[in-house]
Amino acid sequence: MATPLSDTPLSLMKIAVVGLGTMGTGIAEVLVQAGREVVGIDIGEAQVARALAALESSTARSVERGRLTGTERTEALARLRTSTDLAAAADADLVIEVVPESYETKHQIFRELDGVVRPEAILATGTNALSVTRLAADSARPERVLGLHFFNPAPAMKLVEVVSSVLTAPQVVAAVTDLALALGKEPVAVGDRPGFVADGLLFGYLNQAAAMYESRYASREDIDAAMRLGCGLPMGPLALLDLIGIDTARTVLDAMYAESRDRLHAPAPILKQLSEAGLTGRKSGRGFYTYEAPGSATVVPDPLTPAADGAGVPGREVRSVGVAGSGTMASGIAEVFAKAGYDVVLAARSEEKAGAAKARIGKSLARSVDKGRLTAEAAAQTLERITPAGSYDAFADVDLAVEAVAEDLEVKRQLFQSLDKVCKPGAVLATTTSSLPVVACARATSRPQDVIGMHFFNPAPAMKLVEVVRTVLTADDVHATVHEVCRKVRKHAVDCGDRAGFIVNALLFPYLNNAVKMVEEHYATLDDIDAAMRLGGGYPMGPFELLDVVGLDVSLAIEKVLHREFRDPGLAPAPLLEHLVAAGCLGRKTGRGFREYARR
Repeated sequence: MATPLSDTPLSLMKIAVVGLGTMGTGIAEVLVQAGREVVGIDIGEAQVARALAALESSTARSVERGRLTGTERTEALARLRTSTDLAAAADADLVIEVVPESYETKHQIFRELDGVVRPEAILATGTNALSVTRLAADSARPERVLGLHFFNPAPAMKLVEVVSSVLTAPQVVAAVTDLALALGKEPVAVGDRPGFVADGLLFGYLNQAAAMYESRYASREDIDAAMRLGCGLPMGPLALLDLIGIDTARTVLDAMYAESRDRLHAPAPILKQLSEAGLTGRKSGRGFYTYEAPGSATVVPDPLTPAADGAGVPGREVRSVGVAGSGTMASGIAEVFAKAGYDVVLAARSEEKAGAAKARIGKSLARSVDKGRLTAEAAAQTLERITPAGSYDAFADVDLAVEAVAEDLEVKRQLFQSLDKVCKPGAVLATTTSSLPVVACARATSRPQDVIGMHFFNPAPAMKLVEVVRTVLTADDVHATVHEVCRKVRKHAVDCGDRAGFIVNALLFPYLNNAVKMVEEHYATLDDIDAAMRLGGGYPMGPFELLDVVGLDVSLAIEKVLHREFRDPGLAPAPLLEHLVAAGCLGRKTGRGFREYARR
């Protein structure tokens, strides 16, 4: 019979951690440093010894870095005892299990705990993939069972997902939430579904990256560099899969797919192949990358490592560059080339627009001077290299023409027809499109072999990434030319084929779309989802912050292109996004998107 819960606040001072792997050891460290009495339990003496050694080492580093005093370390370690017997949890107020992701293993732990712990004890599972409700239903006290999902490394990561099932008592949720706050964590309340918020969004993205690599669309290095440099992520998706464990990722995705039946969650076959071959990532010494040794973070060259730059077909000489357009992207690209010493012709539909674009560059350079990033002399020289023009006829002598006009295929096709007539033979013609087919621009000319995509990211002077998009018609020396130019302007070029979204948008926008679907389904709030992805995923901005910055209309347009190209139902734009765009709520630029903003 379930034990009635009183209204008296539950005190969680004695805590048992079951499973002393990396996560369990990290949780134990957080708890003892916060003044809790902890018993760490694992079935193996060797694992217990490793956990103690790891805890002693990590707390010693904290003392060296000034985060703990020697006395605080001694007191914290004294609050931890260990055992290989689950009966050691008998007097615990809270038990947190962090054993391997297996229903059978976790069920066994919970059944044994039912016969060990006090009736008023709370049982928490650290799962990130399995159903908390299913685990609770088999417990003698389902109202006292919930999920408590820490993120790795637990001492450093601020996010904790507090997962309620339909059976969980509110007082239990409140007690565990208070504990998370006392530990200095930021708890996010979520319901019970595989992956919860952070992993639910993260693993779909990781899965798509694995599938992208498996299709040989882009190299592992380029996929990872694109997401680091294009989105400001601390790690690329394939390196992150290696860190998490490819077998673990496959388990999470299997659980997500079993519930959602969304193809985006169906594990990419390469995850199964690597897992079954024992190539599970860093822990085995090899996954998507090869490592110095099992457990090492040091990547070593292997047969898939790209050759050093400089080999292959030589590029064409580029001394002068034409930039077509008068918006923020065009002026940013012109600034990038001029700073690198190129003579730049900045052409727009009128002299006035071109002059205004050059004036915008002047202001940008002045800000760089004010911030000490550029000398006044260098800024003046950069501005002098830019010649504004009211006609594309001014591109007659440029070696490279880069268009940055409106993201409209017919507008771009007409522009490429003009460039074909104006530009000299041998000039490279580049489009900065982020979502349209580069080959359609190429086919508008009589020299499709000279056309390539150069997708800069906004703001172009600050963002280091350029996606180099080669069509089936692009000449080898044109591809080589663009890579040489990217090196000279100090941008990191990544190669990809001519398909919707290229690398970054093809991986980013399905993730954003899935976040919108979570809100539509009332699974979590905007604030909780944004917090979860910043704190648990290392994203510089939460998905709704980013959507409002990018513009909901721009985001919807890209998502429609992706859906049209790949025909995947899971890529269909979320209705909520379509409704907001229809209502004119486009984000920061209109003062209202997913959130409201003060009008300037």
